[in-house]
Amino acid sequence: MANKVYPDAKSALEGFTFDGMSVMSGGFGLCGIPENLIIALRDTGVKGITVISNNAGVDGWGLGLLLETKQIKKMVSSYVGENKEFARQYLSGELELEFNPQGTLAERCRAGGAGIAGFYTKTGVGTLVADGKETKVFNGETFVLETGLVADLSIVKAWKGDKEGNLIFRKTARNFNPMMATAGKKCVAEVEILVETGELDPDAIHTPGIYVDRIVQGSFEKRIEQRTVTKRENA
Repeated sequence: MANKVYPDAKSALEGFTFDGMSVMSGGFGLCGIPENLIIALRDTGVKGITVISNNAGVDGWGLGLLLETKQIKKMVSSYVGENKEFARQYLSGELELEFNPQGTLAERCRAGGAGIAGFYTKTGVGTLVADGKETKVFNGETFVLETGLVADLSIVKAWKGDKEGNLIFRKTARNFNPMMATAGKKCVAEVEILVETGELDPDAIHTPGIYVDRIVQGSFEKRIEQRTVTKRENA
């Protein structure tokens, strides 16, 4: 068996990046994002990337780092908020954007990983989302055809993994990561905890190692995207 464990994010991406590539990046806002791999991807200097991700992080962190360096040509996303640079580049015509309803985006990734070329959904019918897409009537209701998504590279973040690439995600950090891990031609995962093969409970594994090409143990900042606190009453 090939060794899947790499010493750092930089080496884990070697040979997998090229100009004009497509990248699926797991996470939601700053929750469950592959932050070490995003930084390593930025440092490769690749240009013209199409990024498939729920959103683009925040200004100065996560995928926002790739927007700052103008390495992203197109975003396939469901949410523009929380990132002023994302909105600025889109509104100024510097960045292409393919909007997706959030559930549709998740299903497009899942379908791509399952080898499903397309599926029909009611979501988006009669809106700009459906413009230029095939529609079909089922049981008297109109559905729009959405295609499955496959990327050149998927980068995901898990809580725990073993040396064969089996992954366990923790709570809401699970979000888009399992679907995207299956839909990349190559998949690199970063984990908080790396254990020996056989230490994970097979029934607890969310993503089997067959989908993961390389794995790296990272260190994480645990940033809070929106800090909400109760104001203390005056004594």
